[in-house]
Amino acid sequence: MRVKLKLAAVGMNMEEATIVKWFKQPGESFSRGEPLYEIETEKVAQEVEAPGDGTLVEILVEEDEDVEVGEAVCVVEADS
Repeated sequence: MRVKLKLAAVGMNMEEATIVKWFKQPGESFSRGEPLYEIETEKVAQEVEAPGDGTLVEILVEEDEDVEVGEAVCVVEADS
């Protein structure tokens, strides 16, 4: 099943972040808890972990681009 992963707030006042680095590229698989990408906010840089096992299908927000909380950052094929 294909799912769009959205940017979640890592702090109460977080409204947006910048994608600093993608650790996976389209076609690469990942496991739950493995870092998918790194974000940077005004206060912190943080790795965002995969919520489950799957394969990265498409990157929707490139490195050095800003993204708002709740906006889709990538499409994944989730393992059942």
